Amino acid sequence: MERAAKGQFSTFSSFISTINQKKEAAGNRCSPTQLVIPNNKNVRDLPPICLDVRQKQRISIDTLPAEMKAPILPEPPIPVRNKTLKDFQIDLDKAKSTGEWKAVHDFYLTTFDSFLELNAAFKRDANASLNTVEDSRINTKFLNTVYDALLTTTQDIQKTVLKGIINSLLREWKGPRTKDDLRAYFILTQNPQFGNTSTYVIYAHLLRQIAALSDADHNLLIHWFKKMSQKRLNNWWSDSYLIHLLASFPAKPEEFPPLTNGTWWIPSATRCSRLLDAANTLCAPPLIPYTDFYNSTLDHIDLMEDYQTWQFYGNTHRFSFCQYPFVISIPAKKVIIQRDSEQQMISIARQSLVDKVSRRQKPDMNMLFLNIKVRRLQLVSDSLDELTRKRADLKKKLKVTFVGEAGLDLGGLTKEWFLLLIRQIFHPDYGMFTYHKDSNFHWFSSFKCDNYSEFRLVGTLMGLAVYNSITLDIRFPPCCYKKLLSPPVVPCDQNIPVGIASVTLEDLYQIMPELAHGLNELLTYEGNVEEDFYSTFQVFQEEFGVIKSYNLKPGGDKIPVTNQNRKEYVQLYVDFLLNKSIYKQFSAFYYGFHSVCSSNALMLLRPEEVEILVCGSPELDLYALQKNTHYEGYQKTDLTIRYFWDVVLGFPLDLQKKFLHFTTGSDRVPVGGMVDLNFKISKNETSTNWLPTAHTCFNQLCLPPYKTKKELKLKLTIAISNSEGFGLQ
Repeated sequence: MERAAKGQFSTFSSFISTINQKKEAAGNRCSPTQLVIPNNKNVRDLPPICLDVRQKQRISIDTLPAEMKAPILPEPPIPVRNKTLKDFQIDLDKAKSTGEWKAVHDFYLTTFDSFLELNAAFKRDANASLNTVEDSRINTKFLNTVYDALLTTTQDIQKTVLKGIINSLLREWKGPRTKDDLRAYFILTQNPQFGNTSTYVIYAHLLRQIAALSDADHNLLIHWFKKMSQKRLNNWWSDSYLIHLLASFPAKPEEFPPLTNGTWWIPSATRCSRLLDAANTLCAPPLIPYTDFYNSTLDHIDLMEDYQTWQFYGNTHRFSFCQYPFVISIPAKKVIIQRDSEQQMISIARQSLVDKVSRRQKPDMNMLFLNIKVRRLQLVSDSLDELTRKRADLKKKLKVTFVGEAGLDLGGLTKEWFLLLIRQIFHPDYGMFTYHKDSNFHWFSSFKCDNYSEFRLVGTLMGLAVYNSITLDIRFPPCCYKKLLSPPVVPCDQNIPVGIASVTLEDLYQIMPELAHGLNELLTYEGNVEEDFYSTFQVFQEEFGVIKSYNLKPGGDKIPVTNQNRKEYVQLYVDFLLNKSIYKQFSAFYYGFHSVCSSNALMLLRPEEVEILVCGSPELDLYALQKNTHYEGYQKTDLTIRYFWDVVLGFPLDLQKKFLHFTTGSDRVPVGGMVDLNFKISKNETSTNWLPTAHTCFNQLCLPPYKTKKELKLKLTIAISNSEGFGLQ
């Protein structure tokens, strides 16, 4: 709201009542002041929007049908306006120095009088017949100068601009919008006056009309928005976000229409935000981080009803936030997934109980859980056998028992099982995954084998972790999670390939940066590629000491790589490494993950968000943990507690991770941050000769009242460095 004029706009209705009043004398000398707009209870509503607009989960230009791409719309002749940027700047400088604003006033009055006048002022080659998708044909430099100057002009000029916008929006529209109409909408969205809440009634109606445009019109706007500067794109998103915020939680309800008359505000703002998200996604790299699109107000709303509405109605005219998952934050999505998982767990457990009773068998509590019993020395084989044998129970609540140990699983044993199993499976000697030191990521081994069940086990483990809200220390590259959502729901037809994502050289850089760099050198090489590299469309890989060759395309061994086809060669090379060569391994992994997480909630997630749900955050903020710790038997000012935090905050990173693992069963930070750990330190009224103990099920540390910092550091270091195994006193 700082972008608006310096004073405060008042509300909207008195301004409406003064729109047709006689304008002040053209020669009236006045200094720049702020626009004043009073009460809006009798404001005329604009024509209703068409509710048949088909909503999409995410707009992608590539997914639009051909007939919806860049239609050539008829454009009426535009009046000729000869005002240039230089002319406008001269008039503006003169007005500021003399106080004579007539020329500037006349320019704004004419320019914002109608959509045609907007095109006449800002459209390059106003009557040219050039039709392209990418180019809006707007004189961006001129437009930015006019808007930057607007908030420094007089109150009368600012009122004139808003009056022109209102009149344009109130016009009755017949037939489809022309390209010039879309260009006018595009110009108006960048108006800095909309950064002030007092203009939001006008702004909401602008968004309402944009939201009601056809998919083909939206397609054009998306391409134009991606050409906007980061500043302008950010400003429009901020204005749309504040529309939602103020409509949901108005500070002064009297400044906005009654809720019954403004139910379209939030849907319109959200639908328009979708265009921004799509435009931002098309930029490489994106101008705005995807997390900036999160609407934090939704974190305080129960979205389960919205999620169920979306499941029932899909992407129809019935509005739900789940149609637009880019506005839902990862903590809110985690709540949806957890609640959805709990409902599935209850449903599966209820069905098991009904089946047991129908067969006249005595029910027992164990039937309500996925009970995994494993031996530490045969951890992988036992886990694989148990999960294979109990595949029908995967969606029940997980409980783990280590044979020969007396620990009761209230969450801690489950965390231990995940940790040890992942550690063994990803060990280089196990051969399932290759660790790339230059990227610090694991990737699937391309070695062929007879049985891919262990890859399915890893996928099942990841699914169980998400399903049971456990974070794992798995180092997969981002493209792994992109493949995991390709598609996000398992297709009914088993012949449809799964786990095949659109991959680029950037994806390869994340895993094998040295190889990717070499391929990039090939793309930029200025000499004769065919003669100097002498390569063909083949890939050579070593498998168990034997070099094998694979054609990247039919007859690839006979097709030389040239300057003309090297882009195709690089793309096929990347696709082979990240898709085709590991298809069987990854498809087993994919089916294992989705055998547990077969939920529509996955359709709400971006690949980056799946990674956060699986792995949590690797960044440890122990100061945040200290701030949110609860105490039992201690006060935070007690000497032992002060010693404790001095020691822990002074630990190197590896010991801090061991400490977090010792107390919580995982060295990863959950999605909601340290606050979600509900960490507690309890006073252990035992001899100070004892080591600290922990209840990982409850994220609780039991700390004896050590008298010195040296003693506390020694005992705590010993405890956290020897933290495997469970027992009962």
